[in-house]
Amino acid sequence: MKKFLLSFTLAAGIGFSTFAQETVVPSGPLDLETAVNIALENNLTLKRSELNQLSNEATLLQNQGQRYPNLTTGASSGYRWGRSINPVTNLFETARIGNINLSASSNLTLFAGNQINNSIKQSKVNLEAGLHNIEATKNDITLNIINLFINVVFNREQVNVAENQLSTTKDQLIRTTKLVDAGSLAFSDQLDIQAQNATNEVNLINAKNNYNIAKLNLAQALQIPYTPEFSVIEPEFEINESLMATETPKAIYMTALETMPEIKAAQANIESAEYGVKLAKAGYYPTLGVGANIFSNYVDQVYGTERPSFGTQIENNLSEAVSLSLNIPLFSRLSNKAGVQRARVQYRISEVAALEAENQLRNDIETAYNSALASQLTYEASTVQVTSLQESFRIAQQQFDLGAINSVDFQVAQNNLFNAQADLLNAKYTYIFRVKVLDFYLGNPINLN
Repeated sequence: MKKFLLSFTLAAGIGFSTFAQETVVPSGPLDLETAVNIALENNLTLKRSELNQLSNEATLLQNQGQRYPNLTTGASSGYRWGRSINPVTNLFETARIGNINLSASSNLTLFAGNQINNSIKQSKVNLEAGLHNIEATKNDITLNIINLFINVVFNREQVNVAENQLSTTKDQLIRTTKLVDAGSLAFSDQLDIQAQNATNEVNLINAKNNYNIAKLNLAQALQIPYTPEFSVIEPEFEINESLMATETPKAIYMTALETMPEIKAAQANIESAEYGVKLAKAGYYPTLGVGANIFSNYVDQVYGTERPSFGTQIENNLSEAVSLSLNIPLFSRLSNKAGVQRARVQYRISEVAALEAENQLRNDIETAYNSALASQLTYEASTVQVTSLQESFRIAQQQFDLGAINSVDFQVAQNNLFNAQADLLNAKYTYIFRVKVLDFYLGNPINLN
């Protein structure tokens, strides 16, 4: 445990020294791992949690120090006028007496209802809970960054879809214009394609705006200055049949109970509250302590025909004392009873909080599993839909070029295809994120490769 505390102190000290440094800013496009590391480095909530952990460590250090005796020394100097006892002659005199007093004392608690040991144990448990809370904060940050990162990649692909749609419409407008000029199509067909082209230009503008907003949200979560040049590196990720977790929600939940830091923190809080009850009960026990003190003084008065030197007076006036003290609480005006009651209530609250954490974890896993399963089905259906509409659009394009269908039917086929492509992208990245959430609950490393 001592090695652990030393290591943590060094690590926390290093972390503390970096808090005043400038925010980490990337120099180029970010991959997911780099984005997560920057978020963990810059996140102020995490830094606040780490500082709170330093406070927990200081509390442990203070409680450990209660096992040792204290030692205080002091000195005073002054003058007295009027009738008082001359410390040299031990007689009453009416004179000005200058004096120097030296003292030292020490006290040690021998027994206090096991308060010291329980306070140390409680502090260690609180330190452990703090570490788990830090890990939980890191997990929340990581999941949030992954979601925002995926959203950037998704919106960038939406821009590509909108650009392809606009490019197709422009090509079709050129062909339509030529056919209208040749008299093969009515001028109204050209107007319809021109209107669709304008709509697609607006769609591209909106897609680019959404892409910039997605990048802005990610940059703000990383707590770095945003510039239009900010970008991410798209991960090489392929969806396959084995992507979906084979475990049941119950199996995932049982695994998560052993690994999730918020559950471990809740369990540590129960243990801490249990020590709190023991500490409160210690108020009923007597306390036993031992104390020692030493005292001497010097005065500027003449004794007989000469004035004893400073060293001689200090040696001659030296007094020592050792004492043993016992305090037995007979009636504390119900404060001890109230303290125990509050501690027991806190223990029950910590049990309820742990149960809430477990229920929330189970709810989150069940929701994530069903959402991932639904996303898988949506992605598979969207894939089939896009494949069918691609062929339908290819035929519609040929028919329109031959004059077999009008521009309205052609635009319907085109819009159906591009809307399906957009839905497929949404289904794809929603599916990826939700599956990665399940991996997270299984304790697997989170990546998109």
